[in-house]
Amino acid sequence: MTTFAKPNRPLTWLITGTSSGFGESLARLVLANGHKLIATSRNLSRNPDFVAEVNAHGNGSKWLKLDVDNQNSDKFIESLEESGDKIDVLVNNAGYSIYGPMETLTEEELRAQMDTLYFGPVRLIRAVLPHMRKRKYGVIVNISSGAGLEGRDSMGGYAGAKAALDGMSKVLAKEVAPFGIRTLTVTLGTFNTSFGDATRVGKTPLPDVYKGSVADQMIQIMSSGTFKPNGDKDKAMKALYEVVIGEGVGKGHEAESLLPLGQDMTVRVKTVQEYLGHALEVFGDVCNNVSLEKK
Repeated sequence: MTTFAKPNRPLTWLITGTSSGFGESLARLVLANGHKLIATSRNLSRNPDFVAEVNAHGNGSKWLKLDVDNQNSDKFIESLEESGDKIDVLVNNAGYSIYGPMETLTEEELRAQMDTLYFGPVRLIRAVLPHMRKRKYGVIVNISSGAGLEGRDSMGGYAGAKAALDGMSKVLAKEVAPFGIRTLTVTLGTFNTSFGDATRVGKTPLPDVYKGSVADQMIQIMSSGTFKPNGDKDKAMKALYEVVIGEGVGKGHEAESLLPLGQDMTVRVKTVQEYLGHALEVFGDVCNNVSLEKK
């Protein structure tokens, strides 16, 4: 297994979507532990007190406006690096979910979801990698979801985008490990974030045949604000921080590339294991008997 040598100094963290939820929780940990924070969000007025706190911290930490959907967001990275902000840890956290059956989600809605959850992170990753390679160190953290492993009805757009992020991250981890760069995918279950507040429902009215379906129930729960998560975001981000730093629960696990968090993730991971195992059980012989005939 590849080993990653962390510099013996405070790290510079760039976190997207820092106004609330996981982003805010992780950002506060980063500051509290003496690291330099570059906090970003699309709207700085969402959490003005925290913006002021970050900017006044005194160790070079700052809050900057960043829209990950902007196709020129790679220039944001270049500007930081040129000004002396050498990014050690990039955390792709910004996101939202749109709800609706796949039949009714529009091309525009699906592309917007992919832009925020897949192309946005990819643009930042591609921009920061050359700098991390030169320094022979870096950590790319992609915040993902159980939806990408085992999606729920009405979350096809979100699940598809997260699955794309996961697939890319698996390949990226192999490509950049020789340069001392680590990729960590954090697969999250349900937590007490403001995720419900960021719920968007597809604009196409639900066809009558979907009324009362699981998809319809999911939409009603998420849009009504009655959804009850079971995870503590601060505990989750403490675990993530320690796994990145290699302390606490992360000690000795500095080379791991997947971090599942949340009690519901245990069930969902096992569901995927059973899904794949069942496919081999049913079609294993078929799978192994479609080879070219040896001459």
